[in-house]
Amino acid sequence: MDYRSQPTAKEEYTANVDQTLRELQERVQQHENELEKLRSEQSQPPESAAGQARLIQVALKEVTESDPFLPSPGSLLPTLLAFRKTHQTIQESKSYLASQRVSHEQLSRQLEADEARLKDQKLLGDALTARILSLRDEVDAGTHVTPGEGAEELLQELRAKKKSYDRETSKLMKVLLRFIDNHLAPMLAAEELGGPVVGDLIGIDGDDLAAGFNAQGKLRKPKDSDDKEDKRQRRIDEIWGQATNGGTGRQDEIAAAAAEMKQLTEELLNTLAEAQGNNSASYVQLSRESAAARFLVRSKVAQFHPRDATRLRLVDFGRDLEP
Repeated sequence: MDYRSQPTAKEEYTANVDQTLRELQERVQQHENELEKLRSEQSQPPESAAGQARLIQVALKEVTESDPFLPSPGSLLPTLLAFRKTHQTIQESKSYLASQRVSHEQLSRQLEADEARLKDQKLLGDALTARILSLRDEVDAGTHVTPGEGAEELLQELRAKKKSYDRETSKLMKVLLRFIDNHLAPMLAAEELGGPVVGDLIGIDGDDLAAGFNAQGKLRKPKDSDDKEDKRQRRIDEIWGQATNGGTGRQDEIAAAAAEMKQLTEELLNTLAEAQGNNSASYVQLSRESAAARFLVRSKVAQFHPRDATRLRLVDFGRDLEP
């Protein structure tokens, strides 16, 4: 029964479409006939304003009193018009949403930025409030303290800070010395012996340094010979002077490079402290351009004199922080 009803519904829909099309065609033909009739009469419109007004009034009355065009009950014209209006509304809505999407994204980003700034302002306000309360407490406490007692308290605070700074400095120096011995010294020794610069070759040991490097900076294969240790010691003496340790063990090159780096670092720190902010007096005279000096310069920790490459000084980072 459903299979027989489907073609019937289709035929009914087709018949309604044909009927609607005929109605529209008849209506169009009717308007064309009326227009052709008006053209054939060739009546001239009145030239006076009153005549033109009367003509417009008669035409308006005729149009108003005439029956409007209404489709037949089975016509699909209302449905088609509704579909067209719905489709037009959907397309306009999609276009509007697409045009507003960019604006919505911009407003969202602006809202996020404003929220972040508001959060920062709240944190800053809380910090200022806490600081104001702290200052008030200090003022209230200071009103009950004599000038001598206040000076003594301040002196004790300064002494405590100095002890704390000294402890932290000692810890940092121990860490620095361990870093030089365990990591930096082998790479410095490799650079002094013609190998790659510090940082390009990691994991070097004494056997690698004893074998040396070729002209391209590559490690040579170790060779066994009777005078190997003598040649090795002479090479160490030529570069670093007399070995810092009495033996000729496998760590001689590393120990010599470590001792040179420690000595240079100590001289730079002491000279900078003695200069008291005078840049011209904070330079250290170098006996040679060593790998240790080049490493400090590449690390932006030290810098050569602009006109004398044999003079080196530390960069005074703390000077920019002083009031």
